Amino acid sequence: MPFQPYRHSAGALRPSPLYRRYLSAQRRRRALIWLSRLAVLAAFLCLWEWAAREGWIDSMLTSKPSQLWTSFRELLVEGKLLKHTWTTTLETLVGIVVSMALGTVIAVVFWWSTFASKVLDPYMVVLNALPKVALGPIFYIWLGDRYSIYGMAVAISVIVTIMMVENGFKEIGRSKLKLMESFGATRTQMLRMVILPASIPNWIATLKVNVGLTLVGVIMGEFLSSKAGLGYLIIYGGQVFQMNMVMVSIAILAVLSIALYGLVNLLGAWLKRKNHFES
Repeated sequence: MPFQPYRHSAGALRPSPLYRRYLSAQRRRRALIWLSRLAVLAAFLCLWEWAAREGWIDSMLTSKPSQLWTSFRELLVEGKLLKHTWTTTLETLVGIVVSMALGTVIAVVFWWSTFASKVLDPYMVVLNALPKVALGPIFYIWLGDRYSIYGMAVAISVIVTIMMVENGFKEIGRSKLKLMESFGATRTQMLRMVILPASIPNWIATLKVNVGLTLVGVIMGEFLSSKAGLGYLIIYGGQVFQMNMVMVSIAILAVLSIALYGLVNLLGAWLKRKNHFES
């Protein structure tokens, strides 16, 4: 008997018992996955605290979870934590938007002109392989202590954006483009009606990669020149040997990266629904 997720009952479609059991099993599996993740985190924190209390590790060098909570509350009450977290968040968001917009525009230019793509492709490879931290002093001299952070963030992520978006353009079925061309469609129409809508999954994947890359660029920039931000807190805490401040800043960075990644997932789901509805 074939699997039937829905069946007619009193003139309405209702989930079959087998399908309801399947959905219930999936919900239990998702709950088990989340509980396992929390259990791993709790076990790590407990082991860290226990090792510090027993003297297996030097809490002066590694801190411990109980001290982190105390430092977190102190920084929060003083207003430093919100200020520095917002600074890093704003710099990261600006870096993501600029790198995605600039990278997408350049990828469109490369798709439009294969000549430009072939000429500049070796330079893209070299720039992608170049250690971006070497550009920090140059950006500092050119852009100053504040805007050099944005320069670092964009420099790290824009080349990856160009390469991933351009490859996504190339992977789109040529048969669709040939069909549109046979009906007299212009390059602009093909770009607007086929290339860009079909590239949404690849664009979201690129955005997910850029969350991490841009955050790395922002922290590197703050290490070099900033007077505010989580990167500044990490450097300052290391200089005055306050490892609690360093560890709290790293924990906030982890939470920030999770939050940004979650926002990208929500944006991707919305774009897919919107594109499916319009198509």
